[in-house]
Amino acid sequence: MRPSRLATLLVLVFLAFALFWPLGLVIGRGLGYGLGAVLADPYLRGRLGWSLAFGAGSSLLVVLLAVPLVYLLRWRFPGRDALVALSMVPFVLPTLVVATGLLAWAGPRGLLGVDLSGTPWILYWGSLLYNLGMTLRLVLGVLGGHGRLVEAARTLGAGSWRSFRRVELPLAAGALAAGAGLTFVYSFSSFGLPLILGGPRYATLEVEVYRALLQRLAFGEAAALILLQTGVLALVSLGYLYAQRRLAVRAAAPAPPPRLGGARGWLAFALVAGFFALLYAPLWALVLKSFWGPEGFSLAGWAALGQAQASYFAPSAGRAVYNTLRFTLLALLVTAPLGLAYAYGVWKGARGLDLLGFLPLLVSPVSLAVGYLLAYPGLRASLVLLVTAYALIAYPLFARTVLAAMRRLPANLAEAARTLGAGPWRVLWRVELPLLRPALGAAAALAAAVTIGEFGATLVLARPEWATLTVAIYERLGKPGIVNYQEAMALSVVLGLLAGGVFWGLGRGGEVG
Repeated sequence: MRPSRLATLLVLVFLAFALFWPLGLVIGRGLGYGLGAVLADPYLRGRLGWSLAFGAGSSLLVVLLAVPLVYLLRWRFPGRDALVALSMVPFVLPTLVVATGLLAWAGPRGLLGVDLSGTPWILYWGSLLYNLGMTLRLVLGVLGGHGRLVEAARTLGAGSWRSFRRVELPLAAGALAAGAGLTFVYSFSSFGLPLILGGPRYATLEVEVYRALLQRLAFGEAAALILLQTGVLALVSLGYLYAQRRLAVRAAAPAPPPRLGGARGWLAFALVAGFFALLYAPLWALVLKSFWGPEGFSLAGWAALGQAQASYFAPSAGRAVYNTLRFTLLALLVTAPLGLAYAYGVWKGARGLDLLGFLPLLVSPVSLAVGYLLAYPGLRASLVLLVTAYALIAYPLFARTVLAAMRRLPANLAEAARTLGAGPWRVLWRVELPLLRPALGAAAALAAAVTIGEFGATLVLARPEWATLTVAIYERLGKPGIVNYQEAMALSVVLGLLAGGVFWGLGRGGEVG
């Protein structure tokens, strides 16, 4: 069997087990319960309304802030590349790190001195932290591919603002639409941020799915909510893909960004750096609060990490770190071959596979976990389901990174190998895989960072003694007392360093994206 056909078959078998059958059961249970029963409940209608408002408001804020930042970052000035790299840092941070950072900055004991917990503003702040850098990267990547056109417009007399408004913004419209669409998808189905920071009034549909399952064991209601959420995400995703295709413009004349020197260059740096310093204030506050108690400097939280006694319901911090790394490694053993198979199959022309690979992004982790509980009752509280959920969540990111590298490989190398008598398997093993090694490292880094910070599926599927760092943080935030609060802050710092360290260590030498 040719490598491309075997790769396609492997991905289809996995998706049938990990996605199609569980999702089909959820849809069936949801239709049986009835969407009308969900929409007739005023509280659940309110959760749908807030989820839509959160997604739409986050998208609007990201676009409104991305445009002036792009206007400045399209120039080359001192520190510009470092700022662009800094904008992507939150994207690889676990949700719980951002949530505890927002508590440290604007929570009841926050450094800001204003308690924003239980308000929509703290949730919008978290959404901006996650999604603004992603949108900036998309837009700047597109503009970098049309540098010659912009130079031509300026040569013909267009000023900086006119060139930006009449040439660059229309070229970047597709990237802005992509950023807005992805921001809506991530915010609408958000779980960790609204669970910890939103309270009952600002809970999303995803949070209500978890509560229906945990508090009432209402599988029918949870399935109906999942069906409603998945339907909205599917419609938005179709609209996003349509808009992206209509607005996309092929890169025809790449060029480096023009230089902005002197005082104007340093002014641009100061404006962008000042904005990011404010936006990332929760991250600095998290580190500070982990060393700060009511009476000043305190190591009580860090000391509690070493003193915590392991128990069935509350594993120690060391055990949580061990579980996190163990499950991440097990997930990578599935994610890597699966993601490589998916990327290879699409690269060799399996167009239907490309469309199917988009489906896991429409199913949130908590919804996925509910589907597993319905589909595989005999495997409940087993590592099989937990690792399968991790792999399904992470493999699209792994695959997209590798696929982008595959499409950049020179075609003449494989053709030359085949001319010399090498078969498809030998070409893959001796020619293509060695060239993909940096991309494989970058893909593994991204997949590992996402797996380390996974929270929703872990909360539903893991046994108490399997608590990961994310679950341990959530458990300590739910306990009263300043020591538990500081311990949650310290654990969040550990989780952030762990995710960042793994991402940097595995991704050295490769480009993510």
